Amino acid sequence: MMPSRRTRTASSDGRTRKIRDVGLGVMVIGAALVMTSSLAGRAGLQARASEQRGGAAADGRSSATAVAGSQQVGSRFHEPDPIDFNDHDGFVRIFDGSTLKDWDGNPAFWRVENGAIVGESTRERPAKHQEYISYHGGDLAMVRDFDLKLEIKVEAGGGGGIQYRSQVGLPWRPGSSQPADPTMNLKWMMTGPQADFWYPVGPKQFEYTGQFYSENTPAGIVAWRGEVVNATPDKAPRLIADIDSRAALGGYVRINDWNQYLIVARGGTFLHILNGRLMSALIDDDPASPHNRAGLIGFEIEGTPCKVSIRDVWLKKLR
Repeated sequence: MMPSRRTRTASSDGRTRKIRDVGLGVMVIGAALVMTSSLAGRAGLQARASEQRGGAAADGRSSATAVAGSQQVGSRFHEPDPIDFNDHDGFVRIFDGSTLKDWDGNPAFWRVENGAIVGESTRERPAKHQEYISYHGGDLAMVRDFDLKLEIKVEAGGGGGIQYRSQVGLPWRPGSSQPADPTMNLKWMMTGPQADFWYPVGPKQFEYTGQFYSENTPAGIVAWRGEVVNATPDKAPRLIADIDSRAALGGYVRINDWNQYLIVARGGTFLHILNGRLMSALIDDDPASPHNRAGLIGFEIEGTPCKVSIRDVWLKKLR
């Protein structure tokens, strides 16, 4: 996505959606907020929880393990353990670390380097527009409900993102990146949801990291970093909760280093989790939405100079 295209207008270009299942969406988002909470305060939280629950036998909420005397009553309630990002049970590795087998992108800008997929635009060889690479590996090519884990790093400038539920070959909409450019091969151009990641070339660009962006659609930025958003087909998207300030969440982004990105897609609910922190969430229930259909996974580079590296790409397909 181009910085010049990033506007936030409450009623812009039909960016409206209908909530499919708010109950499911809120439940998933609630679970994510627990999962992505800071571990630093866990011991204190558990200690306070133990104190509060120690006397719960009177209302039937204890584990009935009380013994004689003043010994504290045990509790059957326990906080969930955090996920292990390196646990790949049920996942399939879709990048082999050495070749671009099953990946399709412009070879002038995409390569494998040091076990990572690398997209790079240089001053000596600049990309004239966004460049994408997409995965086309059999049954895992088109996915709707999934978990996607990977590590990403952006260097030198510019940015990019992770495309998912995306299509290729669609016309590039008017006003986008040089749609008349004869070098733009539509088989490589991706349309659909994007989890953003940008180099801090400026405060505005740095705020893009983690947000939900709708590539090559009129919607543009739908859920900014730090937001939980509901989208309906008859109204502009509405903010329903704040996760944290954009500045605070930006503190978890590692500059010139590897970042762990987890993307969760369930029905019309989307979670972008970076380094264990929930960055943005969207609930979308518009049947006609480009976000609510199966599609491809891919990566983007944008800007010059820009170098985006992606490694350890694991996919768990649920639907």
